[in-house]
Amino acid sequence: MTIIIAILQAILLVSIAPLLSGITRKIRAKMHSRTGTSIFQDYYDLVKLWKRCEVKEGGSSIVSRLAPPIFLGSFILLATGLPLVMQACPIPIFGDIITILYLMALPRFMFALASIDSAGSYTAIGGVRELLVGVLIEPSLILVLFVMAVAASSTNVGIMAFSVANLSAYPFVAVVVAGVACAMACYIEMGKLPFDLAEAEQEIQEGPLAAYSGPSLAMMKLGVSLKQLVVASLFVAIFVPFGAAANAAPLELVCGLVAYLVKVLIVFLIASVIENAVMRVRYKFLGRYTWFVMGIASLSLVFLVIGI
Repeated sequence: MTIIIAILQAILLVSIAPLLSGITRKIRAKMHSRTGTSIFQDYYDLVKLWKRCEVKEGGSSIVSRLAPPIFLGSFILLATGLPLVMQACPIPIFGDIITILYLMALPRFMFALASIDSAGSYTAIGGVRELLVGVLIEPSLILVLFVMAVAASSTNVGIMAFSVANLSAYPFVAVVVAGVACAMACYIEMGKLPFDLAEAEQEIQEGPLAAYSGPSLAMMKLGVSLKQLVVASLFVAIFVPFGAAANAAPLELVCGLVAYLVKVLIVFLIASVIENAVMRVRYKFLGRYTWFVMGIASLSLVFLVIGI
């Protein structure tokens, strides 16, 4: 039964990721007093890309060919392991924070490696930006997950969710502060302004995505949308597990699904409003903002050590 739930979770996230991307784009347009494109525009683009022929750059190696499926596949694996509808992880090995951290780092590594492998002169800009964001924010995320692992006495995200839902995660102040730091870290990982993704349309030639076309570009674009949803789901699963099903009863699963969709939609709406209230900055200055997140994550560790 858990395997079926895991597969259905992955299908659900892959299916709605382009829709949530379209909704955030529509919100941005409305806040800028524009009409904007349809919320289903990402689906139209993906269908068109899948139908087109793929053009490969001369001089690029197998790295560029492997990057799109690895990028997309890593987040699909994460989608199968997170406790989204239920409090327990459908596949425990993919719900362990060590596995999660490695699976989140692998797409970033492949994204940057593909930018170097490309023959284009501008693609490396996006790769450098992606690596810099990873170096700046991954320590904060690791620290937050470590605090939660100690507070819940387990590295399994499902047990963390159960502890938070039953208010048994201790110490409480450390958990709350860790939740604040995790929310900020997840916002950055989602690639929202001013920490926008290296493939953002404002970049010259869209960074590494300039080297892709056809199905490979479709996989990369779908992977970017899925990454945002998976990161938001990680925050919701650990710190807002309320409403998730306690067991695999059909009625509880339906209620858990509705609760999950509502929570994720609220997260995306808040992130969209914040994104449109800030301005984009040069990637060299991103460290000035991420130090604040690291400070809050360190504060949660201090509260954990002193037991409050």
